[in-house]
Amino acid sequence: MGKNRPETTLFLMQSLDGKISTGNVDERDQEIDFPKIKGIKEGNYQYYDLLLKTDRHALISGKVLAKIGVNSRDRVDNYKDVNLIIIDRKPHLTKNGMNYLINSFKSIYVVTNDKNHPAFNISNEKELSIIYYPNEINFEELFGKLKQDYKIEKISIQSGGTLNSLFLKHKIIDHISIIIAPSLVGGKDTPTSIDGVAPQTNDDLFNIKALELKKCEILKHSYIYLYYDVINETIIE
Repeated sequence: MGKNRPETTLFLMQSLDGKISTGNVDERDQEIDFPKIKGIKEGNYQYYDLLLKTDRHALISGKVLAKIGVNSRDRVDNYKDVNLIIIDRKPHLTKNGMNYLINSFKSIYVVTNDKNHPAFNISNEKELSIIYYPNEINFEELFGKLKQDYKIEKISIQSGGTLNSLFLKHKIIDHISIIIAPSLVGGKDTPTSIDGVAPQTNDDLFNIKALELKKCEILKHSYIYLYYDVINETIIE
C-alpha cells in the first residue's frame, strides 16, 4: 500500500457480466434504469446504504456527474459531510453544475487540464480547490499531492471504467468494494468496471492485478457484496 498517497477503495455496483451502466449512451444509466426493472429494483437500495458508509473523500469524474444531471440541478442537496474530488478533463461540468456541487458538498477539489474550466470563473469560494495540469494529468503525482498538500488519508473512487483502468495501471487502487446486482446487461460497448486499452502483449500482462478476497456477503434480493485487496505488484511466472 502506498505510503505517499491516500489509501484508496474502488467502490462500484455492476451487473453479473461486469457492466457498470445499462447501455453505451448517456440516456442509459444504472441509477435511471435499475429502479424500473422487477427483480433488480427491490434490492437496489443496498448500494446506496453502503455508499453512505464509504470514506468522506470521494473521487468521481465530471463525465459521470454530468451524466446523472448535476448541470441542470437548481436545488441544493445535503452532502455536507462529503468532500468531492472531481476529475474533469473535457470539461463536462458547467458553471451551474459547479455551483450546485459547491453548495451541496462540504468541499470540492477540481482536477483539470482545461484552462477554460468553469471552476476558474467561480471566485472567493473557500470550499473550492482547483488542481490544474497544463498538459496531461499525472495521476501518480496527483494522488501524492492529495495526501501531502491536502492531508487526505482515504479516498473512495467512484469513477468510470476508463479512469479505473488508468488508476489500476498506475497501482493507485488498494481495495475493491463491489456490489453485484442480479442482472445481465450485455452489449460489447457497454462500459465495464475496468475499460481502457485491452491487453495485447506480454508486457501488458503486468497491468493485470490479482485480487485477494476479504469479504463475501449474500445480501437481500439476490444481491452480492464482495471486498478485495488488490495485489498491485504483478508477478509473471
